Amino acid sequence: MAVLGVQMMMLKDKVVDEGMYSVLQKVKDLGYDSVEVSQIPMTHENVAALERAVAELGLDIGALSVALKPGPTATGDNLTEHFDKIVADCTRLGSRFVRIGMMPFDAMASKSACEAWAAECEGAARRLAAEGITLCYHNHHVDLAQFDGERIFDIVRRLAPSLGFEVDLHWVQRGGMAPLDMLERYAGVCKLIHVKDFRVAPLPPAAMELLQRGDMAGFFDVFVNLAQFAEVGSGNMDWPKLLPAANAAGAEYFFVEQDETYGRDPYDCLAESRAYLRSIGY
Repeated sequence: MAVLGVQMMMLKDKVVDEGMYSVLQKVKDLGYDSVEVSQIPMTHENVAALERAVAELGLDIGALSVALKPGPTATGDNLTEHFDKIVADCTRLGSRFVRIGMMPFDAMASKSACEAWAAECEGAARRLAAEGITLCYHNHHVDLAQFDGERIFDIVRRLAPSLGFEVDLHWVQRGGMAPLDMLERYAGVCKLIHVKDFRVAPLPPAAMELLQRGDMAGFFDVFVNLAQFAEVGSGNMDWPKLLPAANAAGAEYFFVEQDETYGRDPYDCLAESRAYLRSIGY
């Protein structure tokens, strides 16, 4: 069964306020066995705290986040400028996976740009594989867009066969593909999974006020944007079916993630998600 962990993007502000090791202790106390580090600087101090958590808490540092190159979507180290550091961090922490959280925006805009970016990823994936590290790519809904009838996800797979996938099941559903179909289609490639629920919020009072004022454009702007990120088990996704399917697809890690907590403390959100996952056998 895949190792259950936390995507630490949720806790980046906590790391600033409380320190990395304190946050990792709380993650372990909540019942998670692993973390994926994202949007948190891999400074000497933070890497040392992660190493300490491995030794003292038994925490598994499942994956580190990287970009292919510097740019607007690069929130930490990148493989062009920091390859040796990334390999050293993985070796020090026992991490077998690094993941690219998003392709550059210009690569999403045309087939040729997407193909060029994917081909560069293939080179990086092969270079990392020689160091015993698997490079994975994390999707969003845009990866279900099509150029000439071919999804971006399939373009990436075609041009970067050495690349694994980190399948974000929420974004798959938001992109209009059944998550179970995604897991079946990419079985054997789905190394990492983001476990994130999909909730549709009720119409807020502000929307009804727009309607009463006759502002139909304003009302429909709210109406078509009711989708929310949600604690696992509080949305519409069928986790008792999805998680076994993800295991069958070859997933090695399940990382709980919630991009927005809508004013709730992220620790409370993670506790709620953990309680639900425990209730269904995880």
